[in-house]
Amino acid sequence: MVDNVVDGNKLCFPDEEQKILQYWDDIDAFKEQLRRTEGKPEYIFYDGPPFATGLPHYGHILAGTLKDIVTRYASSCGRHVTRRFGWDCHGLPVEYEIDKKLGIKSREDVFKLGIANYNEECRSIVMRYSKEWEKTVKRLGRWIDFQNDYKTLDPSFMESVWWVFKQLFEKGLVYQGFKVMPFSTACSTPLSNFEAGQNYKDVSDPAVMISFPVIGDKDNASLVAWTTTPWTLPSNVALCVNPTMTYVWVRDNKKNRVYIVAESRLPFIPGAVPKPTKGGKGGKANKDAEAEEGFEILFRKPGSELVGLQYEPLFPYFKHITTAFRVVSDGYVTDDSGTGIVHQAPAFGEDDYRVCLANNIFEKGEGIPCPVDFNGCFTEQVPDFKGVHVKEADKDIIVKIKEMGRLIDNGSITHPYPFCWRSDTPLIYRAVPSWFVKVEEIKDRLLKNNAQTYWVPNFVKEKRFHNWLENAHDWAISRSRFWGTPIPIWISEDGEEIVCVGSVEELERLTGTKVTDLHRHFIDHLTIPSQKGKGDLRRVDDVFDCWFESGSMPYGQLHYPFENKELFENNFPADFIAEGLDQTRGWFYTLMVLSTALFDKPAFQNLVCNGLVLAADGKKMSKRLKNYPDPTEVIDKYGADALRLYLINSPVVRAETLRFREEGVQGVVKDVFVPWYSAYRFLIQNIIRYETQTKTKFDPNVVDLSKATNVLDRWIAAAGRNLTNYVGQEMDGYRLYTVVPFLIKFIEDLTNVYVRLNRDRLKGRGAAGAADEELEGGGVEGAAALTTEEDAASAAADEDRLMALVSLYNVLLNTCQVMSPFTPFLTELMYLNLRHCQPEKLPESVHFCDFPARVTEQEGDRRIQESVHRMQRVIDLGRAIRTRNNVALKMPLSNLTIVHTDAEFLADIQSELRSYVETELNVHELTVCSDPLKFSNVRAEPDWQALGKKLGKSMNVVSKAIKGLTAEDILAFEKEGSIELEGFVIDRSEIKVLRDFCLPDGLTKEQMDADGDGELLVVMDLRLNDELLLEGSARELINRFQKLRKTTGITFGKEDPIYYRVQDGSDDAERLAKVLMAHAALLKERLGSVMRDAKELEKEEEKQFKQVAEEKQTINLGKDTIVFDAILCQKL
Repeated sequence: MVDNVVDGNKLCFPDEEQKILQYWDDIDAFKEQLRRTEGKPEYIFYDGPPFATGLPHYGHILAGTLKDIVTRYASSCGRHVTRRFGWDCHGLPVEYEIDKKLGIKSREDVFKLGIANYNEECRSIVMRYSKEWEKTVKRLGRWIDFQNDYKTLDPSFMESVWWVFKQLFEKGLVYQGFKVMPFSTACSTPLSNFEAGQNYKDVSDPAVMISFPVIGDKDNASLVAWTTTPWTLPSNVALCVNPTMTYVWVRDNKKNRVYIVAESRLPFIPGAVPKPTKGGKGGKANKDAEAEEGFEILFRKPGSELVGLQYEPLFPYFKHITTAFRVVSDGYVTDDSGTGIVHQAPAFGEDDYRVCLANNIFEKGEGIPCPVDFNGCFTEQVPDFKGVHVKEADKDIIVKIKEMGRLIDNGSITHPYPFCWRSDTPLIYRAVPSWFVKVEEIKDRLLKNNAQTYWVPNFVKEKRFHNWLENAHDWAISRSRFWGTPIPIWISEDGEEIVCVGSVEELERLTGTKVTDLHRHFIDHLTIPSQKGKGDLRRVDDVFDCWFESGSMPYGQLHYPFENKELFENNFPADFIAEGLDQTRGWFYTLMVLSTALFDKPAFQNLVCNGLVLAADGKKMSKRLKNYPDPTEVIDKYGADALRLYLINSPVVRAETLRFREEGVQGVVKDVFVPWYSAYRFLIQNIIRYETQTKTKFDPNVVDLSKATNVLDRWIAAAGRNLTNYVGQEMDGYRLYTVVPFLIKFIEDLTNVYVRLNRDRLKGRGAAGAADEELEGGGVEGAAALTTEEDAASAAADEDRLMALVSLYNVLLNTCQVMSPFTPFLTELMYLNLRHCQPEKLPESVHFCDFPARVTEQEGDRRIQESVHRMQRVIDLGRAIRTRNNVALKMPLSNLTIVHTDAEFLADIQSELRSYVETELNVHELTVCSDPLKFSNVRAEPDWQALGKKLGKSMNVVSKAIKGLTAEDILAFEKEGSIELEGFVIDRSEIKVLRDFCLPDGLTKEQMDADGDGELLVVMDLRLNDELLLEGSARELINRFQKLRKTTGITFGKEDPIYYRVQDGSDDAERLAKVLMAHAALLKERLGSVMRDAKELEKEEEKQFKQVAEEKQTINLGKDTIVFDAILCQKL
């Protein structure tokens, strides 16, 4: 037997979710689901590992929700879905926390502390917030295994990373070299370009112009270069020009100096261009002021002719480099800023490095001038500034240049500059020795494998990710740090002999030492005897970039190939992954690179990419700014289901941004959950009512729904089939963003159409207290909240009533099963009660149920759904007419005419759907019309937005043709669905058909009005007569007494009378008497009792009742009013 349930407005969804969580714990639900699906085809899901050094935020919650929905759905479709949580345990985020804790400022500080001590400090905090993560993830309803999680610090995971690297090494895809990379001096480590792009800020930097005297120039000319990084000038070894730009030799006659700059940049050189003399009083020119002459142009040359010029070094630190201090050329030099001459410091700029290497300033593999240590301070190579941080040295360097007479201009510039995402300090670009993976060599294979994957949304794959792959460079995978997976390369002192180790067993065999941990402090001391007589081979200092580790997670989580070999190889690539848009250059990329290099396959088949969650103001969420609500507080306030559905039903699932608003989560509860729950509650109440009245247990299996005759029973069955088919189809395509709006619309139809229009049937036809509020558009809840005596006249075995109850039961049960991946708590809450109705118990959880079987569309399904959909629009349009004309819904009207060209719809609305329209709109008669021109003029307007891109310059001529279409043309267009105009085929989505209502002759707008939506036209007769006015007053009477009953909170029975009191002989008494006489039957049916004059309370037999409520009321009767006291009594 089902349990009664509380009012939806009184239900605390978060509290109910806590009860469900406890229930899942009690039945060990997640493990039970895995047990039930064991042996079924595997569905492989990779969970990208987050760091546990920070708390989960909305981005994590969003991605976790996506993953949970997809994997729950896969499990319901007969797949075994192993879900293991993963942790990223190595790298900069962990080291930075320890550096702050221990006050570590440099690499030397780490060496003083000892790598072993440092790494163990790192190990101690990697799982700092793991319990908070587990608590939050569990509270969200996500089912994932935390007990059998994987961690990148586990020796088994690290061993698989070694295996991955050795495979690449043996394939010839690994080499050692230099690369200029974004470098965090605060963390003493290079960053990937992806990391460097995470934290840009607008900063003010110096902008200086410096002279470089050309050796042997007849005019003693100086090249002029511009830079915003003066700290790189001590490392200058070349100047670069654009070979196609024009350069000029110009003389500054005031200083008697000659400069060489790009002609297009000459106006930006101080003093180069004459300025108008300053005005005197009143703004007039001062005739006595000396006019500025500007620079004199001596001659011009193309940049290509400057190549090879030698110049005097700015600083003497690297003057021993014989191939340096000359002009080179490259197309990367532009004239949008500076002087058209770029100074080259190859250790501190990617282009500088490339250009200098190409022009033989240095040879590949040789050392390059890099007088800056890993802490960002100058080394002894630059004695004048030794030990000074480069950013702090800018001012001193500018002063030094000025003293040398080489400073042309000293200004500043505000521009976006990259900051370290962890330490929030400015980055520099610095050449670092690194181990590389040859990504460029496998680029074609990467593009081929990307083409084999399926992404939602597709444009991220085709544009953003494709372009990233197409422009990919070799990947620097090493980091000069401590806490990470060590790079397993042992090398001789001369660098000639290299051994790459791919397993613990191999390392033990080569070193003769037992190995239990692969972190640096456990293996750095191990040596491998040379096979070439070169002494002992020692491990290189570097560790892997943590992105290499996360890209290795498909193999590391299974300890492949050392364990689970068959499981992995039979199920690779994975079925599904999901993360944020920022991972296109991160995890998605590293997965693809490694899987392509290893197996020439993509690592995944299907990928869902979400956008970023921002604060309501469009800014990045910031703890410091407190510009977003705490996720835990939102969940505690509205529930996890509401947050899940809000996130999924937003642009963020289409890889767009979402401005998070708490009121959006609240709206899900109010607009989706309360109506849905109210429909469920109404069903439960009426199942209990049915069982009480019939003394029969409700059994949904005794009714054959295929034999349903009621139009709405057939409609909701068709809509349910459509829901299952549509959701299955879209979920198979991973299009979650199309599923949720469809589900929400279905719930709206279920509550506002099926339940609302079938309340009397569900309660038993003619049930006392069937609320007149149905005319107010109040929805299901008002009816569900009514508490009046059960109508004894209801037949115990009323087939129609049972058919309605079973129809609603089945569709709610079906909806729970379809929606369970999205809202796991609410669907479980309803399911656990609904399952009590089944003689043979259903599974203990909705999440153990199979996704409902997809049923072939039945004959008539589309027609009935279209007709009911149009009926809803008719009702909405009719209500709009009443509102516009200030005619209350309780006031009956005589006639409603529906105009449409579809004969099938008109037949349906005249027959099976007629009573619903007449009741909802409170009209006595419904008529139809198939002639669209009888009540309206038809005209066409172009849809400018739809046609603009398609037509371009032809838009004006086509729009003129659209506006010129005749009524016959438009009707033919509506029938055919398209029309050719001016050589273009225009379809329905590109033309708006408008119908302007035409009043019939002899009527005014106050007597008749209409409304339409371009397809339907609803015409309503607004004229009132005495009969209609009396009926309207009777309905208002019913409404007033029902509202008074509700305010008491008392349950009234059939024997509890109602009374009215009016002044004897008054107009009120006469008018009220007319109403009571005309509609006595309606009043008794709706109120369950005859209305009596309060005078009867004085009679002896009336003393068995006590008065419980009295309230003065005023209702309208046409232009008149009726004032009376409404009185409620209850039997003693």
